[in-house]
Amino acid sequence: MDSIRIVGGERLEGTIPISGAKNATLPLMIASLLTSDTLTLKNVPRLADVTQLGRILGNHGVDLAIAGKRPGQRTSDGQTFHLTARDVVDTTAPYEMVSRMRASFWVLGPLLARCGEARVSLPGGCAIGTRPVDLHIEGLKALGADIELDGGYVVARAPKGLAGGRVAFSKVSVGATHNVLMAAALAKGETVIENAAREPEVGDVAACLAKMGAEIEGIGTSTLRVQGADQLEGTVHTVLPDRIETGTYAMAVAATGGDVLLDGARPDLLDNALDVLRGAGVEITASNRGLQVTRNGGEVAPVEVETQPFPGFPTDLQAQLMALMSLAHGTSTIRETIFENRFMHVQELARLGANISLEGDTATVTGVEGLHGAQVMATDLRASVSLVIAGLAAEGETVVNRVYHLDRGFEQLERKLGACGARIERLSG
Repeated sequence: MDSIRIVGGERLEGTIPISGAKNATLPLMIASLLTSDTLTLKNVPRLADVTQLGRILGNHGVDLAIAGKRPGQRTSDGQTFHLTARDVVDTTAPYEMVSRMRASFWVLGPLLARCGEARVSLPGGCAIGTRPVDLHIEGLKALGADIELDGGYVVARAPKGLAGGRVAFSKVSVGATHNVLMAAALAKGETVIENAAREPEVGDVAACLAKMGAEIEGIGTSTLRVQGADQLEGTVHTVLPDRIETGTYAMAVAATGGDVLLDGARPDLLDNALDVLRGAGVEITASNRGLQVTRNGGEVAPVEVETQPFPGFPTDLQAQLMALMSLAHGTSTIRETIFENRFMHVQELARLGANISLEGDTATVTGVEGLHGAQVMATDLRASVSLVIAGLAAEGETVVNRVYHLDRGFEQLERKLGACGARIERLSG
């Protein structure tokens, strides 16, 4: 099992290209099930989750062709995928596939909408708290689906097709919004989705569905109105840049006192997180190329943050912020309101010398003079990269073990950081 070795204390300087967003790529790939035409996606990141989902979609009959490298293309440029589900050959998503990645559960809505039936295993994924599928099920029932649980599988039927309806989510759920939105694109009549997730990745999927032929109003708001199409067409769509990768590298630059251009980053996708970093004393300047992130010698100031659905502070940046606040001059409080188990990185950061106490859903982080290298263990995707950030700022050598988590969500992490002066390497296990 691979690990990453870091010798800390180096200032990051240079340019880091921002990849396409994983959290948009996955549902966009799944949207290929909604049409017999080819869906072409550009700026697709090279990630383990993307590869795994390609295998899962292949099980349903989706042909995936990856365009070859073009003249002048950099290794950091995203891939181009051509996905064609001319015939859906299997409407069952088995446990051995779905259990490896939670997002694959989102095939439920598209399979049901196109084929009138679906049998999808209950999901797996990062162990960061209870993420029930009841919102998905209730949403699809509102569109006329007959759904039952059978032996760990969700079995859904709509032999006469789905019909538009009103879906009012009791809480904001990105996954349930994706699932119902894709299903509604092929439902007869109008579907109104209330309390929909407003995350940019949801908007990216909605924009793609609109290009495929669905009529969608309210993109970017909490109320989506979808006029379903009899059939959807293929299209070409470019995946938006990854705001979580952007925020992660911004915090790494801040932790090391660096100066880096995040090439291709879009500030409008993470205004709240950027405001938090500015409040911590980090200089951030937007340009037509992306974001310039700088911290030249000044102290990191403490912050008070709680995670919230978009446009609030993202839960996917909570661990990274905690690593940065471990170095702040003062005491920070970070409240996690999305996932109840998303503090598993705390004990690993403590091994590096961080001073963090937990009470319920709130972490109190008292800044220390400096961190020191140690052996640490990654527990989930975002926790993994928080340990990398801490290791970059720590004195001495840090080894982050079980980095397969990192490969699920960060493309070419060692290469991107190494190009900016980090002493970082992958050790094959």
